[in-house]
Amino acid sequence: MNLAHHVPKQLDRADFARPEAPWLVAVFTSATCSTCAGVWERAQHLESDQVAVAELELSADKGVHERYKIGGVPTLVICDAAGEVKRAFLGPTTATDLWAAVAEVREPGSIPPGSHTGEL
Repeated sequence: MNLAHHVPKQLDRADFARPEAPWLVAVFTSATCSTCAGVWERAQHLESDQVAVAELELSADKGVHERYKIGGVPTLVICDAAGEVKRAFLGPTTATDLWAAVAEVREPGSIPPGSHTGEL
């Protein structure tokens, strides 16, 4: 298995902040990754009553990276209350694409066709 491109299909919400929130945006990063910093900065703006946002930095959260077989960073996943991953982004992404992906999982059909939403 090539871990560099692995996206988990299921997360245990208890591994992340605010497991009671209906949605989770989890950003797997590394302190040595300049692209990660930008993705994390954009993802933080998604935090709301309905959306928990968590950064899992490799040196601080190595066990979580290993549990979900994250071999490449940045990896961003959007999952529902049950932990099912609905969308994912590997590598850099724009704020527009992140907002669109969260909007689309929360309310399907809410964005125009052809938008990049991290579909699995």
